[in-house]
Amino acid sequence: MPVLQYRCPQCGNQFDELVARYDEAVRCPVCGAQAAREWAGEVFSATGKPVKKCSGHCATCSGCK
Repeated sequence: MPVLQYRCPQCGNQFDELVARYDEAVRCPVCGAQAAREWAGEVFSATGKPVKKCSGHCATCSGCK
């Protein structure tokens, strides 16, 4: 289960959340609004090596190289 970063579009709260799946809906713990996933931080490939020029959004990626 990954720990992902989120930001609330309503109140601006930034927080980390342990989720079962990366696409799981998450609510802000401050105001209860639907939170949006933050795409920040270092990204690693499936081999564990840092990836160059990666957005971190695997759904739109052609694969780690």
